[in-house]
Amino acid sequence: MNVTVYTTPTCPWCNRAKEFLTQQGIPFAERDVAADARAAEEMVRLSGQSGVPVITVGSDVVVGFDRPRLERLLAERNASRPRFGAAVADAAGYLARRGQVPVFGALVGKIAPGSPAERAGLQPGDIITGIGLRTIANAQGVEDALAAVAPGGRISITFTRGQRQVSRDVNF
Repeated sequence: MNVTVYTTPTCPWCNRAKEFLTQQGIPFAERDVAADARAAEEMVRLSGQSGVPVITVGSDVVVGFDRPRLERLLAERNASRPRFGAAVADAAGYLARRGQVPVFGALVGKIAPGSPAERAGLQPGDIITGIGLRTIANAQGVEDALAAVAPGGRISITFTRGQRQVSRDVNF
């Protein structure tokens, strides 16, 4: 399931939507429409709206933070898939906006307690660079790699923390 949150840094409803998804253990890609004109164009094309948040769950578009609708969509799409439990964003864009050297991978944000992400030892600020045999270039790569993991499955997560590369196996 692909979940994307189109957001701006000053949007309180965007923050609530991201907190909700994180608490539910739903991985999502964050697209900052204030900093990324292409993301803003994409959001308007998908939703017909210029206000945030706009949240896509697969091909479904939710305008605003409509929690009951999100819960229904996520329940329908998530019935047989294990949750990872980490909010991730594209590392390259995030670091570039902060004047740091951009790197490829998925930057880890909040971690859901008791989730596979927590059991793998991930912490906010880590950058996921590999899942299983896949190289992870961005947040969507995490979603794509985890889509193939079955409940009860085991997979290797590779990430960087500071200058150190770490690889851990985790059960779903």
